[in-house]
Amino acid sequence: MNQGPLVFLGVFAAVIASWLGLVIVPHLQFGQQDMVVLEETGESYPGGRSGLALQGAEVYREQGCYYCHTQQVRPAGEGPDLKRRWGVRRTVARDYLRDQPVLLGQMRLGPDLANLGARETNRTTLLLKLYNARVLIPNSLMPRYPYLFETRKLPPGATPSGDALPLVGPFAPPPGFEVVPGPDALALVAYLESLRAEARFYEVFPTPPPKADTNQVQDALSPTNGPPTNAVPATNATVTP
Repeated sequence: MNQGPLVFLGVFAAVIASWLGLVIVPHLQFGQQDMVVLEETGESYPGGRSGLALQGAEVYREQGCYYCHTQQVRPAGEGPDLKRRWGVRRTVARDYLRDQPVLLGQMRLGPDLANLGARETNRTTLLLKLYNARVLIPNSLMPRYPYLFETRKLPPGATPSGDALPLVGPFAPPPGFEVVPGPDALALVAYLESLRAEARFYEVFPTPPPKADTNQVQDALSPTNGPPTNAVPATNATVTP
């Protein structure tokens, strides 16, 4: 008896079942997720990004930042991300609901950026790292992006403007010039500042500690069960003068 058709049907059924289980079902599960309302603030998470930050996301893609940086904090048992303080919790699928496309990254030549906006609040530091990371980290592997900045000449007797980078030593521009961020640099920094994955909700909120039994606490604090003292117990004997 020819078993070819049965073998074909069995292989076909296995492929369809695998496709449904590994592609369709996860897509339906993640695709049906909604934003969650945070109890502390009453705001929806994840929140929307500003127009400048959305422009910065395009700059992030154009410059290929996802080749060296990820946006996914791993759980405690799968890596040292939390010990490195790259995030206060692991990232979950809900964190990416507003991202199109999701920029998870490919490898980690640099630190994870999923929660960069919460841990790096100094905009000047971000701008300096974009211009030349070796200004702050001498042995940094991060490429330079000087074309995102503008070197402009100062008027005679003028001082550098407030948005000029504080460059000194070999990184300083020629006398009478200043380095200021261009539109793409400001947009990219706005996007980096918007990367915050610190909201706590039921998917990632740590398990609360067990509540103490009030009856046991009261028994432990009662005089009869309390620790012995140095007080002399009272007796019924009569003491004569």
